[in-house]
Amino acid sequence: MQQTEWAPKMGAVAGLGIAGILMAIACVTVVTDVPGRFLTGIAAVGLLAFAVGSWRSRPKLAITSQGLVYRGWFGTQTLTRADISLIRITEFRRLGRKMRLLEIETTADRLIVLSRWDVGTDPLEVLDALTDAGYAGS
Repeated sequence: MQQTEWAPKMGAVAGLGIAGILMAIACVTVVTDVPGRFLTGIAAVGLLAFAVGSWRSRPKLAITSQGLVYRGWFGTQTLTRADISLIRITEFRRLGRKMRLLEIETTADRLIVLSRWDVGTDPLEVLDALTDAGYAGS
């Protein structure tokens, strides 16, 4: 049985939230200069916002009976097979590592790009599951 839902790993999202809370505590208690307090405050808010957004958008991608469901920070979109024009993997080198991105092009000229963080696993495995479900062949 293949996986049908993909999301950021819960431990990683929780780690981001904890790091944001610790940074906010450090901002208030440890940092004494105003510019440093301002910068650590912005970093803490950024980490917390990213953690909340990542948690809220779980699962990021799912195969359901209605179609392929993509969930973002601000809404959910269901794509049928007719809505998808192309699904592919893009590979490039970044900081000495090979990075893979899953790209889903829709007929409405929308491009959805999902990284390893977004799907919680190698995007190639997600492409294999989408191909087996009949989405990548369209």
